[in-house]
Parts: sequence; structure tokens; C-alpha cells
Amino acid sequence: MKNLLLDTHAFIWLTEDDENLPNSLKETIEQADNVYVSIVSLWEIAIKLNIGKISLKREYSEIGKAIENSDITLLPISFEDTLIIRNLPLYHRDPFDRILIAQAINNNLVLVSKDQAFNHYSIEKLWD
Repeated sequence: MKNLLLDTHAFIWLTEDDENLPNSLKETIEQADNVYVSIVSLWEIAIKLNIGKISLKREYSEIGKAIENSDITLLPISFEDTLIIRNLPLYHRDPFDRILIAQAINNNLVLVSKDQAFNHYSIEKLWD
């Protein structure tokens, strides 16, 4: 089985049981050996909530406890991640997504994302 890294939207859709996340993908996530969400995704959610770009069905303050009570592991950003991001081609300029790409490469993780811009990088991406 695979070790998965959830993109921010995949994490939100999974934890909010949103129909935008295909059922087959939910099953794949549930069967994975390890599922990670990056700290950068929580940073992105906090910023986008603050500027009104997204909304959640629950309070942001509940996310930490929800992660602790789930099988999802919080993935910190390492110095090695920054070494990789420093040399990534600029196909994707979003800083949040560039960190996720670097983390997927550094930790040999399959990135769960609908974002087609990730296809330009030598990572394994999963979406139906």
C-alpha cells in the first residue's frame, strides 16, 4: 500500500466528507499505510480563512484535535524539503504547493491532489 500526502483541498474535502472527493479516492486513503497532511496546508487554510477565500464547516480551532483523533499524521517542513524546493523548476509558483511537491519528493509520498500543475513534476499523483 502507499504513503499519501493530502493536498490542502483533499484534506478539507476528506475531513468535511465533501462530495468533491470521489468515493473511490476516500477508500484509497482509508486503505493507505500512512496518510499525511503538511503543516503548510494548515498554514494555507488559516491564511485563506483570514482573507475570506475559503470557509469550513467547522471551526478552524477544531482541526488540531481532529487530526490527533484520526489516522492522519501531521508532516513538518524539514530543512531537506527546503533544499529540494530551492531547485524545483517554476512550473508551479504557488508557495504552498511547491512545499507539498518538495515534501512528496523528499519523503517518497504519493500526492493526493486534483491540481493538474503537479503533473509537470516527477512525483506520483493520485486523483480519479
